[in-house]
Amino acid sequence: MKALVTGGTGFIGSHLVEALLKDSVEVYCLVRNPLKLRFLKGLNVKIIQGDCSQKESLKKIEWNFDYVYNLSGITKASHPEEFFQSNYTGTKNLIELVAELNQEIKRFVHVSSLAAVGPCINGKPVDENTEPKPVSEYGRSKLLGEKAVQFYIDKVPVTIVRPPAVYGPRDSDFLTFFKMVKIGMVLYFKEGHYSMVYANDLVEGIINASKSARAIGETFFIADSEPYRTNQIVDAISEAIGKKPVRIKIPEIIGKIFIELFQKFDKKSIINTDKLKELSQPCWVCSTEKSEQLLGFKTKTNLKEGMQWTAKWYRINKWI
Repeated sequence: MKALVTGGTGFIGSHLVEALLKDSVEVYCLVRNPLKLRFLKGLNVKIIQGDCSQKESLKKIEWNFDYVYNLSGITKASHPEEFFQSNYTGTKNLIELVAELNQEIKRFVHVSSLAAVGPCINGKPVDENTEPKPVSEYGRSKLLGEKAVQFYIDKVPVTIVRPPAVYGPRDSDFLTFFKMVKIGMVLYFKEGHYSMVYANDLVEGIINASKSARAIGETFFIADSEPYRTNQIVDAISEAIGKKPVRIKIPEIIGKIFIELFQKFDKKSIINTDKLKELSQPCWVCSTEKSEQLLGFKTKTNLKEGMQWTAKWYRINKWI
């Protein structure tokens, strides 16, 4: 069994690669820079150099894969056009070539995001039938990526997975909040409700969906069954770090000024004005009913355990 993974050098992608190898899958990773393989070091993977946003670089690939897992894309950018170039154009190029050259494929799995749909309205969890209304450029680019995949739904056996906030070892986004807790101060805009998923659980859900005939042509949210409040998330990180931080709620306008200043020093931080459009929303909750009923899948890792394991990895690797 052969699988191509795009985004395999990243946080979620590297966990997926490890899981596929344990399942005796022959794994190929499409990477832009073969020098940046820190999370794949020592793994028995075949490296293919190429860039999804540059279609010509993909044509040299021998397209005879049983599975293609598309996790390529970016979550932060200096300019909005970068989101669309990576998350839309890159996805469009990939699915076009799969449809043309890899016609015996068993499944094309596209990993999107809850951001493609947008936040809850009136506290009601979004589901797979909710009309997408993304509030950020990132979310809009991910939605266009989904539409590029769905265009080939009659030609390619596709499955779309939409994770919410993902955390776990190797994640650099939640690392920001771990660092805030460590220094003893957490800044937030409002008490919100969030769906979340631990990286290994998400990977298990992705593989589960890729193997299920019932998932062909379908879209799924993969997340913990119950959402978490802001304070629950901070409590879990605090316990994992062993420190109780001061929690400071700041007005959105002050937060915007702070973020604009911060971006001048770090243009690709998760703390940015586009992310502010998401953070200012009080409810990012998705229903897991479809994945539980159609796939029989439920996550296994509770928030407390996941944050403990994440903190342990950060310490071992001297990230905190």
